[in-house]
Amino acid sequence: MAILLHKNTNVIVQGITGRDGSFHTRSMLDYGTNIVGGITPGKGGLSVEGKPVFNSVHNAKKELLVDATIIFVPPKFAVDAVWEAIEEEVKLIVIITEGLPALEMMKIKNYTKGKDINIIGPNCPGLITPGEAKMGILPGSIFKKGNIGVISRSGTLTYEVVYSLTNGGFGQSTVIGIGGDPIIGSRFIELLRLFKEDNETQGVVLIGEIGGNDELVAGEYIKNELGKPVVAFIAGKTAPKGKKMGHAGAIISGKGETAQSKTEFLENLGIKVANLPQEIPEFLKNEINN
Repeated sequence: MAILLHKNTNVIVQGITGRDGSFHTRSMLDYGTNIVGGITPGKGGLSVEGKPVFNSVHNAKKELLVDATIIFVPPKFAVDAVWEAIEEEVKLIVIITEGLPALEMMKIKNYTKGKDINIIGPNCPGLITPGEAKMGILPGSIFKKGNIGVISRSGTLTYEVVYSLTNGGFGQSTVIGIGGDPIIGSRFIELLRLFKEDNETQGVVLIGEIGGNDELVAGEYIKNELGKPVVAFIAGKTAPKGKKMGHAGAIISGKGETAQSKTEFLENLGIKVANLPQEIPEFLKNEINN
């Protein structure tokens, strides 16, 4: 199985007529994603790749069954696009756009808390269920259908780890790039809960980085509740304190936020932490066989 995204998920693309939106719409369709339409205000009635364009999510839902939306809208308008999807009760919202204000994301998080809405991103590569569908900018060719879930704060490292997993004989159930901003829609622990409920996900790879305490919270959940083998990798071992490293959320502001301290914390909980992405398949093999 998989979590969040399946071959029958009905997807719309907000910003479908833009450069990035149209390009990645083609890529997602080529992979098999069930894209049913797109949104660009003022361009309703057009079509992209044979899919109808609507002026709003509201108009699209009058004519289409919509389960999920992916947002390629420029930062200036992205917050409004997210709220529009929320108001129309779209259950999965993937925000590729970067540069959303943290305060606005806090408002979105607070409003959707307890609602049947999952938000991935912003500033993320999206997610993919190998062999079924993808929402985002992930290169589909490196993924392989299987039973290992992957959750990552880093886009580029996601690709490197998945490449190692695939070459090591481990296919993936669902791979999710959650984004590297300080305030994001879904964090490790929320997605770990979904993987726990997926009977066909036999293990999980967690890719973290410096900054924040998400890996620590996830570690406690893994030890006490997950009940499935996990291998972690923490990026940023050489990052200097106080300097942002690539992601807005990747900045060390406290003692427990370094890569070394997170690694030690997870290892003390009994969670294996790889030093290199290439080590993950072997670590995973050992964990699953134990």
